[in-house]
Amino acid sequence: MTPSIATNSKSSCRYHLIIFSWLLSNSFLTHAFHVVTPSLLHSSRSSNSKLRVSYTSISTRRLHSTIVSSDETLSVQDEQTPTPPPPHVQVSFSHVHVYTDHIDDISVYKRLEDNLNSLGERVDDLKDMRKNIDEYKQVWEKEYCGLDSEENTIAPASSAVAPPVGFVSQGRDFIKQLLAGLGFRITGYSDTEQTKSVLVTTKDPHGVQFVISSLKEIAEEGEESGNDNKSDTWYSHFDSRQLKQFYSEHHNRQGIAILAFQITQGDIESLYERYRDLHPKLLTEDCQDGVLTYNSDDGRVTCKILEVYSYYKNEKDGQVDKGTKLRFVQKMGSSSLDDNLILPGLTPVEATFDKTCMNAYCDHWVSNVISRTGFLETLEETLGFTTKVDFNAGVVAAGEAQIESTVTGNDSSLETYDMEKVLKDQSQVYLPINNALNEFSHVYGFLEELGQGVQHIASRVDDLPAFVQRGNDFREITGEGFTFLKIPRSYYGVLTKGLLQQSARVTEETATSIMECCEMNGIMSMEGAVDLDLKSSDLLNFLNKSLDKSAKDEYEADKNAVVETILRSRYINMFNLLGDILTEETYLSIVRNQILVDVQGSDLLFQIFTCNILQRNAGDEAPFLEFIQRVCSRCTDDGCPIGMKAGCGGFGIRNFLTLFLSIEIGKAMLEVSHARASDDEMAMIFSQKKVDAFTDQLNESNPILTAISDAMTEEGKALERMHDALSKGDQVAAAEYETQMKAASKAKHESNLQLMELNAKYNEMMKSLRLSGAA
Repeated sequence: MTPSIATNSKSSCRYHLIIFSWLLSNSFLTHAFHVVTPSLLHSSRSSNSKLRVSYTSISTRRLHSTIVSSDETLSVQDEQTPTPPPPHVQVSFSHVHVYTDHIDDISVYKRLEDNLNSLGERVDDLKDMRKNIDEYKQVWEKEYCGLDSEENTIAPASSAVAPPVGFVSQGRDFIKQLLAGLGFRITGYSDTEQTKSVLVTTKDPHGVQFVISSLKEIAEEGEESGNDNKSDTWYSHFDSRQLKQFYSEHHNRQGIAILAFQITQGDIESLYERYRDLHPKLLTEDCQDGVLTYNSDDGRVTCKILEVYSYYKNEKDGQVDKGTKLRFVQKMGSSSLDDNLILPGLTPVEATFDKTCMNAYCDHWVSNVISRTGFLETLEETLGFTTKVDFNAGVVAAGEAQIESTVTGNDSSLETYDMEKVLKDQSQVYLPINNALNEFSHVYGFLEELGQGVQHIASRVDDLPAFVQRGNDFREITGEGFTFLKIPRSYYGVLTKGLLQQSARVTEETATSIMECCEMNGIMSMEGAVDLDLKSSDLLNFLNKSLDKSAKDEYEADKNAVVETILRSRYINMFNLLGDILTEETYLSIVRNQILVDVQGSDLLFQIFTCNILQRNAGDEAPFLEFIQRVCSRCTDDGCPIGMKAGCGGFGIRNFLTLFLSIEIGKAMLEVSHARASDDEMAMIFSQKKVDAFTDQLNESNPILTAISDAMTEEGKALERMHDALSKGDQVAAAEYETQMKAASKAKHESNLQLMELNAKYNEMMKSLRLSGAA
């Protein structure tokens, strides 16, 4: 039996006039970029366009359409034929399909799951695990490492994980990483003649879902695909042709091949018609004549699938990039035991989650492309997606590296007082899209090495510090999992003489003596990073015994202030941003696990990024994972409660720029390591200068980004209050809030200019460094 093709001859080309509503603001103007070469670079607009897009504000409670500004006039169309409105189809996140080099027998993974579950059940408290990490490592090595639970003999190395001397991110089994590092489990599998696939899910089966497929050796030898399955049913999504095509388009690299969405409202045929009429080239070969329909044994239609190519190779309507795809799935009725299996052809697998496993839900999926505007327009024309946030030229910069990024997506109707519903909601789809502006950015490197594709997958959790701490502890104990992007301690805060003088009110001489005492006792690095495990009692003991006599009197006058200043220096930048919202324990967990923090209004945004995944060799460009926690405010200044919407916390510029800079810092640190390993002193000095420059740019950006964040918060609050006043007919109050909004907008504009000037300074600095190194 093969899936039938559903066709529809009705034309979907009834054109209607689209009326655009643009929200104008005083956002800063960006430079108009028009880059012709190299071909991997793409400008925001054509050089003759009047439209210039800038970094946009987001309301404190909801994301608005793009804010745009121009020198004189606002152009909302390029005199083209109006595009008909998209079909009334609503989508939500479904799953991500990954193609990898190899998948072990499922029994290997299930033995690992059993061992992980046994270890997890021993843990009464994750804090206890961190404190007694060595004991848990001994338990793992003695009781689980290499032991085959069925035969009570030493199993092959692939069936167990032993903690290595040093964790290496390259050449790892992605499935084992998910099982150990994130607490995911295998809940389904597919075994065809030429491919092998598993479904890996979070504890909540309606949360994050990875379908992971690989070619079997017989397929790798080049046999042609016919009916690829051991059963009588052909499943296009598990056909070896799909994997071979992706590898061919992505320079024979593993990767995230398909982003899949569930049709939650409307019908999938209307979406097919939309692509057929406006973007027929993007329809995959299997869906040229209609959607794929799969039936149950009794002949009922249970599932319909439409697959399309995601991107054009360059401009929209040009040559198609046959690598990454979008998949749309519409389930028809109930399929009893298979309700949690997101694709036909998967067989359910029993899975047990230990008590340390946590839920995760889809938040956003990020692409690196050549034509950002082309992909944005395609998504708008087919799905009705609209721009939410722009990070444009001059804003996202690290030295010479510059990119542009736009977040697009649908508009979820969710608004609730229940935080759990906000956490679990999958109806709000966000798709950030990046393009490179020059050849120095990691986005350019990604496009050059891999081609267009998915840069990273972001998932939402309830408690990010605990989630990351679990991942770090399980990696250290078992030797399997993920490492995370290194964030300089200066991002969170370091001890300086100025901080001691200001907060503890001591003289410069006493501040110097205190810092020398801290460094001498090994509780502070040369850069001023204070030990995260330092207790106030131990600090008092060090200071009482070792502080220079000349500073003793001033120290004794207010030793509590000195101690508090030293301990708080570990997270002082975060404290200045958030104040007493978080406990010291939470602050230290954020710093220890290198989590990024941003604020939008009263909402908080926590983020962290793994090192590269699916990476064969160190230095290869590869995708990565992101984990995020959105802490929605439940109150306003005017009272409680307040309805919470999906996407609270927005997409903070602070974290975006920090990510971009941290990626460049990581690349430069890798260059330092390679130079040290090859005993190349000149290369090591050169690379270290790059590390220092990127770190300095990050540190200097911090206060400017805080100012932008504060101004955006005030602007958003004033805007909402103005609308509220107008709805009540209070013109006087509305005028007052309008004045406040303009003042905040002006402050934001000035800080934006500061940020652009700072980025321009480091652009020139890195250019000079590069040219000096090439000389």
